[in-house]
Amino acid sequence: MRRVALALMILAVTPASAAGQADDSFTGDRVVITGPVTIDRGQTADDVVVIDGPVSVAGRVRGDLVVVNGRLTISGTVEGDVVAVADRAALAPGARVGGDFVYGDKRPLVASGATIGGDVQRVSVGEVTDPVGFIGAVALWIAVSVSALVLGLLLLWLAPRALDAAFRAASTSLGATIGWGLLLFFGLPILAVIALVTIVGIPLGVALLLALLPIYAIGYTTSAWLLGRRLVGPPRGRVLAFLAGLAILRILAIIPIVGGIVWFAATVVGLGALMVATWRARRDYPERAVPAPA
Repeated sequence: MRRVALALMILAVTPASAAGQADDSFTGDRVVITGPVTIDRGQTADDVVVIDGPVSVAGRVRGDLVVVNGRLTISGTVEGDVVAVADRAALAPGARVGGDFVYGDKRPLVASGATIGGDVQRVSVGEVTDPVGFIGAVALWIAVSVSALVLGLLLLWLAPRALDAAFRAASTSLGATIGWGLLLFFGLPILAVIALVTIVGIPLGVALLLALLPIYAIGYTTSAWLLGRRLVGPPRGRVLAFLAGLAILRILAIIPIVGGIVWFAATVVGLGALMVATWRARRDYPERAVPAPA
């Protein structure tokens, strides 16, 4: 399942497949918010993510396949994992899934001759049977969603060029983006703990620990912008792009396990993109001339 989250973050920062390619048997990554997706026999796709809509795979998916809400029919091959959350999936004779098959509502219909290489498991819905736990989970989801929305709109208002720079940085330096993001994600709490063991460093350690949550929130919100801008490019507005990306991340947050992995990946990529953009800005900023004394 970690490959699913990584695929989503890579989709947010890698260039889209060019339209009108000479070889139309390769469709590249497919990310659809609403609408049908069909991978015909003879066609090949990388990762496929569909939020709402029916999906039919008669060809080959080289990566992972995620369908949040919609009927899923597989008669071809999916080499990675398959996640079908809200509707029943069906595997026709001869269909093959190389990884795990995770479902949320009804167990998939697997015809004779279809194969699943990994485990078939249902996402945990135990919290739904507990009214208190369910209400708490819904309240937390709403609180995080509203907070991310407000934070994102503030960032778009206060620092739109910084977000544009983060998108360019992630698009052109994905390796550096992920590397810096991992360093910040794990390095900041380690630095805070180290500071706490020294008397003079206690204030710094406490400040870092208190700042971790807002720092991670900024990284997560930035990734919502990266994903949205990847799907909703210019000349359409920044706000529309951010709302599209945030909607996808918050829908995925509903899925147990997958939601946590996506949050981690989004936070890492967002922090890394901001760090790379900041480093580029400092490197390219021209030094101001110091006036000569009179």
